[in-house]
Amino acid sequence: MTQPHTITLALTGASGMPYGLRLLQCLLAAKVRVYLLYSQAAQIVIKQEIGETWPSRAKEVEAMLHQRHGVGPDLLRVFGREEWFAPVASGSNPADAMVVCPCTMGTLAAIAAGMSDNLIERAADVSIKEGRKLILVPRETPYSALHLENMLKLAKLGVCILPPNPGFYHHPQAVDDLIDFVVARVLDQLGVPHQLMARWGDATV
Repeated sequence: MTQPHTITLALTGASGMPYGLRLLQCLLAAKVRVYLLYSQAAQIVIKQEIGETWPSRAKEVEAMLHQRHGVGPDLLRVFGREEWFAPVASGSNPADAMVVCPCTMGTLAAIAAGMSDNLIERAADVSIKEGRKLILVPRETPYSALHLENMLKLAKLGVCILPPNPGFYHHPQAVDDLIDFVVARVLDQLGVPHQLMARWGDATV
């Protein structure tokens, strides 16, 4: 798979925000343009898990992340949940791929039902209808039968269901190693090169 030019990354209110923020960091470092979407619940989880308070306005978040990652609007744009004029809201200008990381079961269910009540759901709907790569990283345990049915429904549509289940064959020494394992799997699905960890079969494993 050739490296995509633009990735839509959506952060929702599931636990596992370090995965999403590390993925954002890696995409920008690889010079991949990112359209970042986030829910109000995601802001709460960011505060809980990361200890950061994100501004309520998307443009303020955008300015904060531009400064943090040393990038400009050519590589990172941030959109609010009701910004219906965002590029990702239309099939005439979809991103090359989309990732929802972390993904709540509510968001997953809404996508499975074809809902488009906010920009995250609409962008996912556009990805499916346009035949673009869509990756969901559902962070929940245990899964109910309803969760599994929704995931199976989406998998049959070609959606990649990628639960954040880290492996241990690379001998992780810190929590960051476990995070990188999952982020590496997402980057592999996107075709974005990385050096986050040694691959199975390499002499360094």
